[in-house]
Amino acid sequence: MTLVSSELFYGAAGVGLIAVAVQCARRAPRSGRRGWATAGFYGLLGLTFCVGPRLPSEWVGGMVVAMVVLVVAGRMTPEPSKSGDEAMRRASASRLGNRLLLPAVLIPTVVVVGGLLLPRIKGDGWSLVDTKQSTQIALGAGCAVGLLAAMRVTRSGYRVAVEEGGRLLLAIGWALILPPLLAGLGGVFARAGVGDLVAQGIGATLPMQLPWAAVVAYAGGMALFTLLMGNAFAAFPVMTLGIGLPFIVRMHGGDPAVMSAFGMLSGYCGTLMTPMAANFNLVPALLLELEDRRAVIKAQVPFALALWVFNVLAMGFFVYRK
Repeated sequence: MTLVSSELFYGAAGVGLIAVAVQCARRAPRSGRRGWATAGFYGLLGLTFCVGPRLPSEWVGGMVVAMVVLVVAGRMTPEPSKSGDEAMRRASASRLGNRLLLPAVLIPTVVVVGGLLLPRIKGDGWSLVDTKQSTQIALGAGCAVGLLAAMRVTRSGYRVAVEEGGRLLLAIGWALILPPLLAGLGGVFARAGVGDLVAQGIGATLPMQLPWAAVVAYAGGMALFTLLMGNAFAAFPVMTLGIGLPFIVRMHGGDPAVMSAFGMLSGYCGTLMTPMAANFNLVPALLLELEDRRAVIKAQVPFALALWVFNVLAMGFFVYRK
Protein backbone atom coordinates (compact mmCIF):
# COMPACT_ATOMS: atom_id res chain seq x y z
CA MET A 1 0.00 0.00 0.00
CA THR A 2 1.31 3.43 -0.97
CA LEU A 3 0.46 6.28 1.39
CA VAL A 4 1.33 9.28 -0.80
CA SER A 5 0.90 9.47 -4.59
CA SER A 6 1.72 12.14 -7.14
CA GLU A 7 -2.01 12.72 -7.70
CA LEU A 8 -2.07 14.63 -4.41
CA PHE A 9 0.23 17.31 -5.85
CA TYR A 10 -1.46 17.30 -9.23
CA GLY A 11 -4.70 17.96 -7.38
CA ALA A 12 -3.10 20.80 -5.42
CA ALA A 13 -1.83 22.34 -8.67
CA GLY A 14 -5.32 22.00 -10.12
CA VAL A 15 -6.84 23.81 -7.14
CA GLY A 16 -4.37 26.65 -7.67
CA LEU A 17 -5.29 26.89 -11.36
CA ILE A 18 -8.98 26.92 -10.52
CA ALA A 19 -8.33 29.73 -8.02
CA VAL A 20 -6.72 31.72 -10.84
CA ALA A 21 -9.75 31.00 -13.01
CA VAL A 22 -12.01 32.37 -10.27
CA GLN A 23 -9.88 35.53 -10.14
CA CYS A 24 -10.24 35.96 -13.90
CA ALA A 25 -13.99 35.37 -13.69
CA ARG A 26 -14.31 38.09 -11.06
CA ARG A 27 -12.55 40.55 -13.37
CA ALA A 28 -14.43 39.33 -16.44
CA PRO A 29 -17.27 41.90 -16.23
CA ARG A 30 -14.63 44.62 -16.73
CA SER A 31 -12.48 42.83 -19.33
CA GLY A 32 -15.35 41.38 -21.36
CA ARG A 33 -15.24 38.17 -23.37
CA ARG A 34 -11.45 37.91 -23.13
CA GLY A 35 -11.73 37.70 -19.35
CA TRP A 36 -14.33 34.94 -19.53
CA ALA A 37 -12.23 33.04 -22.08
CA THR A 38 -9.17 33.30 -19.86
CA ALA A 39 -11.17 32.08 -16.88
CA GLY A 40 -12.42 29.16 -18.96
CA PHE A 41 -8.90 28.28 -20.09
CA TYR A 42 -7.45 28.09 -16.58
CA GLY A 43 -10.58 26.46 -15.23
CA LEU A 44 -10.38 23.66 -17.80
CA LEU A 45 -6.67 23.26 -17.17
CA GLY A 46 -7.29 23.05 -13.43
CA LEU A 47 -9.96 20.40 -13.93
CA THR A 48 -7.60 18.25 -15.99
CA PHE A 49 -5.17 18.30 -13.07
CA CYS A 50 -7.81 17.67 -10.39
CA VAL A 51 -10.12 15.10 -11.93
CA GLY A 52 -8.52 14.27 -15.29
CA PRO A 53 -7.24 10.83 -14.21
CA ARG A 54 -10.77 9.85 -13.16
CA LEU A 55 -12.50 11.05 -16.34
CA PRO A 56 -12.82 9.16 -19.62
CA SER A 57 -9.95 9.97 -21.96
CA GLU A 58 -12.41 11.36 -24.52
CA TRP A 59 -13.56 13.99 -22.03
CA VAL A 60 -10.02 15.04 -21.19
CA GLY A 61 -9.21 15.23 -24.90
CA GLY A 62 -12.24 17.44 -25.44
CA MET A 63 -11.12 19.75 -22.63
CA VAL A 64 -7.65 20.03 -24.20
CA VAL A 65 -9.19 20.81 -27.60
CA ALA A 66 -11.35 23.50 -25.99
CA MET A 67 -8.27 25.11 -24.43
CA VAL A 68 -6.45 25.07 -27.77
CA VAL A 69 -9.48 26.66 -29.46
CA LEU A 70 -9.46 29.47 -26.90
CA VAL A 71 -5.76 30.05 -27.59
CA VAL A 72 -5.99 29.88 -31.38
CA ALA A 73 -9.03 32.16 -31.43
CA GLY A 74 -6.98 34.80 -29.64
CA ARG A 75 -9.47 35.12 -26.83
CA MET A 76 -6.92 35.07 -24.02
CA THR A 77 -6.42 38.20 -21.94
CA PRO A 78 -3.07 39.91 -22.66
CA GLU A 79 -0.38 39.50 -20.04
CA PRO A 80 -0.83 41.72 -16.95
CA SER A 81 1.57 44.45 -15.96
CA LYS A 82 3.82 44.21 -12.94
CA SER A 83 2.05 44.40 -9.61
CA GLY A 84 2.51 47.24 -7.20
CA ASP A 85 4.53 50.43 -7.40
CA GLU A 86 8.09 50.15 -8.73
CA ALA A 87 9.52 52.05 -5.77
CA MET A 88 7.65 49.85 -3.30
CA ARG A 89 8.88 46.68 -4.96
CA ARG A 90 12.47 47.89 -4.93
CA ALA A 91 12.19 48.87 -1.27
CA SER A 92 10.73 45.48 -0.37
CA ALA A 93 13.48 43.66 -2.28
CA SER A 94 16.14 45.76 -0.55
CA ARG A 95 14.63 45.05 2.86
CA LEU A 96 14.41 41.30 2.35
CA GLY A 97 17.81 40.99 0.66
CA ASN A 98 19.23 37.52 0.22
CA ARG A 99 16.37 35.98 2.18
CA LEU A 100 14.43 36.06 -1.08
CA LEU A 101 16.70 33.30 -2.36
CA LEU A 102 15.69 30.90 0.42
CA PRO A 103 12.52 29.52 -1.26
CA ALA A 104 14.37 29.02 -4.55
CA VAL A 105 17.17 27.13 -2.78
CA LEU A 106 14.78 25.00 -0.74
CA ILE A 107 12.98 23.56 -3.78
CA PRO A 108 15.95 21.72 -5.39
CA THR A 109 17.26 20.77 -1.94
CA VAL A 110 14.01 19.06 -1.00
CA VAL A 111 13.82 17.41 -4.43
CA VAL A 112 17.30 15.87 -4.14
CA VAL A 113 16.95 14.81 -0.50
CA GLY A 114 13.38 13.61 -0.94
CA GLY A 115 14.20 11.69 -4.10
CA LEU A 116 16.87 9.78 -2.19
CA LEU A 117 15.08 9.23 1.12
CA LEU A 118 11.37 8.90 0.34
CA PRO A 119 11.61 5.48 -1.40
CA ARG A 120 13.39 4.09 1.68
CA ILE A 121 10.53 4.90 4.03
CA LYS A 122 8.55 1.68 4.06
CA GLY A 123 7.32 -1.00 6.38
CA ASP A 124 5.54 -4.34 6.43
CA GLY A 125 3.13 -4.17 3.51
CA TRP A 126 3.28 -0.40 3.04
CA SER A 127 5.53 2.27 1.59
CA LEU A 128 5.37 6.05 1.84
CA VAL A 129 5.69 6.59 -1.92
CA ASP A 130 5.81 4.57 -5.09
CA THR A 131 9.44 4.27 -6.16
CA LYS A 132 8.52 5.22 -9.73
CA GLN A 133 6.91 8.44 -8.49
CA SER A 134 9.47 9.42 -5.86
CA THR A 135 11.03 12.23 -7.91
CA GLN A 136 7.67 13.77 -8.84
CA ILE A 137 6.48 13.58 -5.24
CA ALA A 138 9.74 15.12 -4.02
CA LEU A 139 9.28 17.94 -6.54
CA GLY A 140 5.74 18.55 -5.32
CA ALA A 141 6.92 18.56 -1.72
CA GLY A 142 9.75 20.94 -2.64
CA CYS A 143 7.32 23.35 -4.26
CA ALA A 144 5.07 23.22 -1.20
CA VAL A 145 8.00 23.89 1.12
CA GLY A 146 9.20 26.72 -1.13
CA LEU A 147 5.73 28.28 -1.13
CA LEU A 148 5.48 28.17 2.66
CA ALA A 149 8.99 29.60 2.98
CA ALA A 150 8.14 32.43 0.57
CA MET A 151 5.01 33.27 2.55
CA ARG A 152 7.05 33.23 5.75
CA VAL A 153 9.89 35.38 4.40
CA THR A 154 7.61 37.98 2.83
CA ARG A 155 5.02 37.76 5.63
CA SER A 156 2.29 37.32 3.05
CA GLY A 157 -0.86 35.28 3.28
CA TYR A 158 -2.36 32.69 0.97
CA ARG A 159 -4.38 35.34 -0.87
CA VAL A 160 -1.25 37.23 -1.88
CA ALA A 161 0.35 33.97 -2.99
CA VAL A 162 -2.67 33.18 -5.18
CA GLU A 163 -2.78 36.70 -6.62
CA GLU A 164 0.93 36.85 -7.46
CA GLY A 165 0.96 33.27 -8.69
CA GLY A 166 -2.03 34.06 -10.85
CA ARG A 167 -0.29 37.14 -12.25
CA LEU A 168 2.68 34.99 -13.23
CA LEU A 169 0.44 32.36 -14.83
CA LEU A 170 -1.37 35.06 -16.80
CA ALA A 171 1.99 36.34 -18.01
CA ILE A 172 2.97 32.84 -19.16
CA GLY A 173 -0.42 32.36 -20.78
CA TRP A 174 -0.99 29.63 -23.34
CA ALA A 175 2.68 28.57 -23.22
CA LEU A 176 1.78 26.83 -19.96
CA ILE A 177 0.28 23.86 -21.81
CA LEU A 178 3.07 23.49 -24.39
CA PRO A 179 5.31 21.02 -22.49
CA PRO A 180 2.63 18.36 -21.80
CA LEU A 181 1.13 18.76 -25.27
CA LEU A 182 4.46 18.39 -27.03
CA ALA A 183 5.47 15.46 -24.83
CA GLY A 184 2.19 13.78 -25.71
CA LEU A 185 2.79 14.55 -29.39
CA GLY A 186 6.12 12.75 -29.19
CA GLY A 187 4.32 9.68 -27.90
CA VAL A 188 1.81 9.90 -30.75
CA PHE A 189 4.65 10.10 -33.29
CA ALA A 190 6.30 7.07 -31.72
CA ARG A 191 3.04 5.08 -31.89
CA ALA A 192 2.54 6.16 -35.51
CA GLY A 193 5.88 4.71 -36.57
CA VAL A 194 7.67 7.97 -37.34
CA GLY A 195 10.80 6.48 -35.76
CA ASP A 196 10.87 3.70 -38.35
CA LEU A 197 10.64 6.22 -41.19
CA VAL A 198 13.47 8.24 -39.66
CA ALA A 199 15.60 5.10 -39.36
CA GLN A 200 15.02 4.23 -43.01
CA GLY A 201 15.86 7.71 -44.22
CA ILE A 202 18.96 8.12 -42.05
CA GLY A 203 20.23 4.63 -42.87
CA ALA A 204 19.93 5.32 -46.59
CA THR A 205 21.75 8.68 -46.53
CA LEU A 206 24.45 8.45 -43.84
CA PRO A 207 27.25 5.91 -43.24
CA MET A 208 25.65 4.48 -40.12
CA GLN A 209 28.08 1.56 -40.12
CA LEU A 210 30.52 4.04 -38.53
CA PRO A 211 29.94 4.34 -34.74
CA TRP A 212 30.68 8.09 -34.69
CA ALA A 213 28.31 8.72 -37.59
CA ALA A 214 25.50 7.16 -35.55
CA VAL A 215 26.35 9.42 -32.62
CA VAL A 216 26.37 12.58 -34.76
CA ALA A 217 23.11 11.57 -36.44
CA TYR A 218 21.39 10.89 -33.12
CA ALA A 219 22.61 14.06 -31.40
CA GLY A 220 21.89 16.15 -34.49
CA GLY A 221 18.46 14.62 -34.91
CA MET A 222 17.59 15.35 -31.28
CA ALA A 223 18.62 18.99 -31.64
CA LEU A 224 16.92 19.55 -35.00
CA PHE A 225 13.68 17.78 -34.07
CA THR A 226 13.57 19.78 -30.84
CA LEU A 227 14.06 22.98 -32.85
CA LEU A 228 10.94 22.08 -34.80
CA MET A 229 8.84 20.75 -31.91
CA GLY A 230 10.07 23.02 -29.14
CA ASN A 231 10.45 20.20 -26.63
CA ALA A 232 13.11 17.51 -26.21
CA PHE A 233 10.51 15.16 -24.73
CA ALA A 234 8.70 15.16 -28.09
CA ALA A 235 11.93 14.46 -29.98
CA PHE A 236 13.25 11.75 -27.65
CA PRO A 237 10.94 8.81 -28.49
CA VAL A 238 11.16 9.48 -32.23
CA MET A 239 14.95 9.86 -32.41
CA THR A 240 15.63 7.07 -29.93
CA LEU A 241 13.44 4.55 -31.75
CA GLY A 242 14.61 5.75 -35.16
CA ILE A 243 18.37 6.22 -34.63
CA GLY A 244 19.50 5.54 -31.07
CA LEU A 245 18.32 1.99 -30.49
CA PRO A 246 18.76 0.48 -33.98
CA PHE A 247 22.17 1.99 -34.74
CA ILE A 248 23.96 3.05 -31.53
CA VAL A 249 22.71 0.24 -29.26
CA ARG A 250 21.96 -2.73 -31.51
CA MET A 251 24.39 -2.22 -34.38
CA HIS A 252 27.37 -0.88 -32.40
CA GLY A 253 26.64 -2.13 -28.88
CA GLY A 254 26.42 1.27 -27.22
CA ASP A 255 25.25 1.87 -23.65
CA PRO A 256 21.57 2.92 -23.78
CA ALA A 257 21.78 4.85 -20.49
CA VAL A 258 24.69 6.99 -21.67
CA MET A 259 23.05 7.45 -25.07
CA SER A 260 19.77 8.60 -23.52
CA ALA A 261 21.43 11.05 -21.13
CA PHE A 262 23.52 12.80 -23.78
CA GLY A 263 20.67 12.54 -26.27
CA MET A 264 18.37 14.53 -24.02
CA LEU A 265 21.13 17.10 -23.44
CA SER A 266 21.49 17.42 -27.22
CA GLY A 267 17.76 17.98 -27.44
CA TYR A 268 17.97 20.72 -24.84
CA CYS A 269 20.51 22.45 -27.07
CA GLY A 270 17.73 22.73 -29.63
CA THR A 271 15.38 24.01 -26.95
CA LEU A 272 17.71 26.94 -26.30
CA MET A 273 17.55 28.05 -29.93
CA THR A 274 13.87 27.86 -30.89
CA PRO A 275 10.89 30.17 -30.37
CA MET A 276 8.75 27.03 -30.34
CA ALA A 277 9.94 26.56 -26.75
CA ALA A 278 7.91 29.61 -25.82
CA ASN A 279 7.78 28.80 -22.11
CA PHE A 280 11.60 28.82 -21.98
CA ASN A 281 12.59 31.49 -24.49
CA LEU A 282 9.73 33.92 -25.08
CA VAL A 283 8.11 34.09 -21.65
CA PRO A 284 11.36 35.19 -19.87
CA ALA A 285 11.73 38.05 -22.37
CA LEU A 286 8.13 38.98 -21.69
CA LEU A 287 8.54 38.85 -17.91
CA LEU A 288 11.75 40.89 -18.07
CA GLU A 289 10.01 43.39 -20.38
CA LEU A 290 12.76 43.15 -23.01
CA GLU A 291 12.16 45.14 -26.18
CA ASP A 292 13.55 42.33 -28.34
CA ARG A 293 11.38 39.25 -27.78
CA ARG A 294 14.15 37.08 -29.32
CA ALA A 295 16.86 38.47 -27.05
CA VAL A 296 16.96 35.35 -24.87
CA ILE A 297 17.37 33.07 -27.89
CA LYS A 298 20.11 35.25 -29.39
CA ALA A 299 22.05 35.14 -26.12
CA GLN A 300 21.69 31.36 -25.84
CA VAL A 301 22.62 30.30 -29.40
CA PRO A 302 26.46 30.39 -29.01
CA PHE A 303 26.29 28.45 -25.75
CA ALA A 304 23.84 25.94 -27.23
CA LEU A 305 26.09 25.23 -30.23
CA ALA A 306 29.16 24.81 -28.03
CA LEU A 307 27.25 22.54 -25.66
CA TRP A 308 26.01 20.43 -28.58
CA VAL A 309 29.57 19.87 -29.80
CA PHE A 310 30.58 18.86 -26.27
CA ASN A 311 27.65 16.40 -26.08
CA VAL A 312 28.66 14.76 -29.36
CA LEU A 313 32.26 14.34 -28.25
CA ALA A 314 31.30 13.11 -24.78
CA MET A 315 28.68 10.69 -26.11
CA GLY A 316 31.06 9.30 -28.71
CA PHE A 317 33.71 8.73 -26.07
CA PHE A 318 31.57 7.21 -23.32
CA VAL A 319 28.67 5.46 -25.07
CA TYR A 320 30.85 2.66 -26.48
CA ARG A 321 32.95 2.15 -23.34
CA LYS A 322 31.51 -0.74 -21.28
